[in-house]
Amino acid sequence: MASVVLVHGIRTSGTMWRGVSRALAAEGVQHLAVDLPGHGSRRDQPVTLEGCRAVLDEAVVSLAPPHVVVGLSLGSYVTLDWAASTAQPPSALLLASAGTRPVGPGLAGYIAVATAIGRLPDRGHGLHTFLAEHVLDGEQVADLAAGGLALDAMVPTLRAVGTIDVLAALAAIEAPIWFVNGARDHFRIEERLLLRAARTATLQIIPRAGHLVALDQPQAFCTVLMDVVEHADASAAP
Repeated sequence: MASVVLVHGIRTSGTMWRGVSRALAAEGVQHLAVDLPGHGSRRDQPVTLEGCRAVLDEAVVSLAPPHVVVGLSLGSYVTLDWAASTAQPPSALLLASAGTRPVGPGLAGYIAVATAIGRLPDRGHGLHTFLAEHVLDGEQVADLAAGGLALDAMVPTLRAVGTIDVLAALAAIEAPIWFVNGARDHFRIEERLLLRAARTATLQIIPRAGHLVALDQPQAFCTVLMDVVEHADASAAP
């Protein structure tokens, strides 16, 4: 069976995938949730795309092929950047909550807001917790926070991601891609553009889900993920 690498979103860590990890374990799927530079167990490492690529290369080599690599938000962008250039190409990608390019005024505004939040006395810890508790249940909030909140990584991470040429990366990736977005996600504005840029891609919209689609609607998300795993298995079969 295909193995799975899980790549987290900004500010959090691999612990955000605990619910998905339990579902994969129940299906007997070998998997690994990584921590990106500047986050979780790698919080002391500088945030660079080169560092992110190295983390993903290491994760893929540690698991049996074929490989499905899954990202959410930040994780999706660094995953597609890695997949466009790695010597260890994946069999399939699931890119969640990545429905627009991190460029231009939108990115500049996001960086400005992140900079302002970083100047708060708690550097935004309370705001992050309040927003998470507003959309997620207690166990999911705990999973988000378990690996620590990388509050100081916000701005350098956004600047690093802003250097990715998303459309060029998508065009270079040979593996099939599943874009998975929540119907209520505010970052969906360019999802059709990204879909057209990819060589082989499918768009899956999860009803009643927001930006944290894997946590917001975990059962629906895991159903799509297992479909991708099965597709990778079938493609790899002799």
